[in-house]
Amino acid sequence: MNATIRSEKVDSTGEDSNHDAVSEVEAGIRDFVRNDIAYLRRPTHAMPSSTETTPEPEATVNNVNSLIQRVAGSSLAEIENLIAELESLRDLLHSEGQRVQREISGYAQLSQAAMKSTRMIADNVAQWRNAADGLRNG
Repeated sequence: MNATIRSEKVDSTGEDSNHDAVSEVEAGIRDFVRNDIAYLRRPTHAMPSSTETTPEPEATVNNVNSLIQRVAGSSLAEIENLIAELESLRDLLHSEGQRVQREISGYAQLSQAAMKSTRMIADNVAQWRNAADGLRNG
């Protein structure tokens, strides 16, 4: 499911390489099952005699290890790509957070300046009104 979600974000080159890796692993599993462990599924009367070749246990283990390393290698590469993407997103969010804080600070300073200007204008208008009232009454 994660691969389907991520496939929207990955370009066609990434999808092709991912598909190639999956195909390679699937082919490796098929080969392994056909060649290395197929003899285990045969009935006992069909078991190979000592003259027929049977896979050596060490060769089977090496094939399994090789297969696991290929699967793990592609998984590790994908995990490393995800980590790199997450780190870049974290950096982006951090820088955007700092930018928003600067913007908020600027708006707060602008708001305070507007309030001081409004207060000064209101005080001047009140003084002019008092002076006008004194002239009218006087």
